[in-house]
Amino acid sequence: MPIRAENRWLYPIDWAQVSAAIRFGRAEGRCEQCRRPHLARVPHLGDGRWWDAEAGCWRSPRGRRITVRQVPIAQVRLTRVVLACAHLDHDPGNNEPRNLAALCQRCHMIHDAAEHRWQRWWTRFRRRAIRDLFDDPRSLHAVHRANALRRLSRR
Repeated sequence: MPIRAENRWLYPIDWAQVSAAIRFGRAEGRCEQCRRPHLARVPHLGDGRWWDAEAGCWRSPRGRRITVRQVPIAQVRLTRVVLACAHLDHDPGNNEPRNLAALCQRCHMIHDAAEHRWQRWWTRFRRRAIRDLFDDPRSLHAVHRANALRRLSRR
């Protein structure tokens, strides 16, 4: 995942080497949760189940062998897997190896889901606060009224 410009200073200078050591050294080029291989095009069913071409079997979202009966070809999608180094405690300043994990896009998004929900809420909250501070409520009312009159005149 790309590092936001405002957070870049939180990462060490050698972040690329730290990340590579976790993704390719410790994890051996596979997601540490579901075991999907880095840069492979992986067929999957959209619910986390995926085809492991090396082992010739279907895998669960946790990387375990499973039996899948009668897979409709229309359900199978291809995804190119890219590993990223994720902070398990969401603190980019904590770069201890036990706090870092090599995760594919799917596992990383699931891991960060609560953080993303909070970030969306915070962004909406800030925008409303700025609007309340700097927008003139009378001008907003006038704009809404003009738009409503325009819509009525089109009928």
